[in-house]
Amino acid sequence: MDKTIAVIGAGTMGSGISHVSALHGYRVLMLDAQPGAVERAQQTIAKRLTREVEKGGLTAEEKDAVLGRLVAAEWDAVSEASLAIEAVLEIMDVKKAVFQKLDELLPADALMATNTSSLSITEIAATTRRPEQVLGLHFFNPAPVMKLIEIVRGEATSDGAVEEARAFASTIGKETVVVEKDTPGFVVNRVLMPLFIEAMRIYEEGIASKEDIDKAVKLGLNHPMGPLTLADLTGLDVDLHVMDYMFNEFHDDRFAAPLVLRRLVRAGRLGRKTKHGFYDYDA
Repeated sequence: MDKTIAVIGAGTMGSGISHVSALHGYRVLMLDAQPGAVERAQQTIAKRLTREVEKGGLTAEEKDAVLGRLVAAEWDAVSEASLAIEAVLEIMDVKKAVFQKLDELLPADALMATNTSSLSITEIAATTRRPEQVLGLHFFNPAPVMKLIEIVRGEATSDGAVEEARAFASTIGKETVVVEKDTPGFVVNRVLMPLFIEAMRIYEEGIASKEDIDKAVKLGLNHPMGPLTLADLTGLDVDLHVMDYMFNEFHDDRFAAPLVLRRLVRAGRLGRKTKHGFYDYDA
């Protein structure tokens, strides 16, 4: 794989994927449909890199080199990429539209990856003329820090595509697991969502405070972070979307979202000044 990749989407995940890729020497073509989104992502990355310089983890010259590899691009530039990673909204129709565009523009041998946390790789790949080159590359938030990438096969994904994805992940310092069957939630969310749901139900039923639920899981199960804190970090709207998708696919109450989660997401959509979650955070 050559050293130019494209990242479509400059939100939290797209920004993080761009950051870690540029940090490890890749020239990253950054695209986003929202005006100014790429520039804001670049500013955020620059602030993070500045903190690394202040802590002695990077030199000023290394920081400038990383920023120089982050390119605000238009769609026609995608033809230069050997890998495209989509990190847009978790809405199937939006992702399909992105992959149709990528299929038109990417070189014939390029790899196409989605960062979806739960949606069907097979369904996304079916919108392209090369489903054997489509797979999931599921990064975790924050992408520059978290070590894992789930590589997810679609029904048509080739062994060569999986190995190419594994090699890319290694070059940016990540460990991988291969999800052999295209199933909702893959591995991590298949385990994580029931944990979130049960913690939320315990809170909803008044069995323990949110602080004590988190403390119990941290100290009793040796987790680095409590489930309610982690749910806030991943984003309650994202959590709800994943739960609803998995419930609709499996028809299993293990994945039924608690009412307290729906209330908190609704409150956040009403424009509260704080990041609304189980805990309140300054804006």
